[in-house]
Amino acid sequence: MAMGNGMGIEKTELLWRGVWGLDAKEATGPRPGGIVIFARNLDDNAERGPQRLFDMIQAMQGEWGGAYPLAVAIDQEGGMVSRLKKWVGETPPLRQIWLNGGAAECEGWGRLWGRGLSLLGINVDFAPVFDLFDASKGSAMGSRCASEDPAETATAATAFLDGLESTGVRGCLKHFPGLGGTVVDSHLAMPCIDDPLAIEKNVAPFLAAAKPGRLIMVAHLQTPASDGLPASLHRGHVAENKWDACGRWIPDDMEMGGCVAPDWHTRAKLAIGAGHMALLVCQSIEAVQQAAEALDALDDSLALPAIEEFMSLRGELLPPPARFDQKAWDEWIAELSAARQKW
Repeated sequence: MAMGNGMGIEKTELLWRGVWGLDAKEATGPRPGGIVIFARNLDDNAERGPQRLFDMIQAMQGEWGGAYPLAVAIDQEGGMVSRLKKWVGETPPLRQIWLNGGAAECEGWGRLWGRGLSLLGINVDFAPVFDLFDASKGSAMGSRCASEDPAETATAATAFLDGLESTGVRGCLKHFPGLGGTVVDSHLAMPCIDDPLAIEKNVAPFLAAAKPGRLIMVAHLQTPASDGLPASLHRGHVAENKWDACGRWIPDDMEMGGCVAPDWHTRAKLAIGAGHMALLVCQSIEAVQQAAEALDALDDSLALPAIEEFMSLRGELLPPPARFDQKAWDEWIAELSAARQKW
């Protein structure tokens, strides 16, 4: 259903969704406002794959973009979360970069990833992690986190973010208010932090880098103040958070085990009501369809502020490149390979 707002915008455009296959013709289902690229969308052949991904993104921009370009995102941190790994090989995680090269290397790697992603037509990177490091098993974080010290984490992650955003590719502060110290992987179930001091320590790096216009991804994390909900669905941890952190809010993937709302209509209403501008739904076409139906049923008064915020972001993103620049890509791959040799 189109909004009665003069913009001709569908409520389903509050979806930031996964797609399947290697070609645009395989991307079916509700019209989104954004897509997320995964390794499943990359041709195994590193020679033809980049052009093929570029063509797929361009076709989706033509089908679903328009006056407001699609937000095209990927999780490209390096290390264990590297969607481009099959094309670029092993690359260092944030912790290794920080410990061995400091802020300058963190910024350099952010800039390097941004340049490569922009060549593919990707305009958002869901990176870097601002969570605090700990050596506990089970949290799925590990070397994705720079340091156990909040000030060091803020310095490392902000340097990476600044480098990334210097290329025009938007970054993302994740996973607010911080998963440091949790031992449950939020992909599987909802982690919990009860200690108020630990929560305050975790949130400190985010507060150092958050500002209007920057993307902030909220964790599926229970706290004493989240009323039994994950922070991602609780307005007191999003638009009305007590720390006055400001930015453009999105929840972590809402198909994850830590997102415990019982049905999609409840999830959508809670998430948009919390202050998110879009819903990340990435793992199954069935969930994408159910989330779209739930969004379409939202009251206009609830959906409109989110749509306006998401359209504002989309209007600021890098425009899609006119063509795939194979020469620039080859030069970038050579530079990336040289950088890898240091690690």
